[in-house]
Amino acid sequence: MRHRKAGRQLRRTSEQKLALMRNLATSLIESERIETTEAKAKELRPFIEKLVTKARAGTLHARRLAIRHIHKRAAADKLFQKIGPKFATRPGGYTRILKTGHRKGDGAEMAIIEFCQD
Repeated sequence: MRHRKAGRQLRRTSEQKLALMRNLATSLIESERIETTEAKAKELRPFIEKLVTKARAGTLHARRLAIRHIHKRAAADKLFQKIGPKFATRPGGYTRILKTGHRKGDGAEMAIIEFCQD
């Protein structure tokens, strides 16, 4: 039984899933738009939105909490200097997921996750 086990497993251990989310979040911050599978995009959305909420605060404590997950200095700087202030007045919903169809190789549902233009 999976009672109270929220989220997708993505066929990974918890450590592998956390590493995947950190890498996807870093890529999304760097390029502001990535294409991945639909399940990974749906799992990444709450992870990245919590980081953007921390970036909106802009405090040193928030930066240190975010750097736990964003290990690249340039990506962390971009998150706090550009992305956070861009969404300063928005109460949430910083990303959107656009479905793009099936991947040719294995038929996986693909999606684009990107920051909203506000």
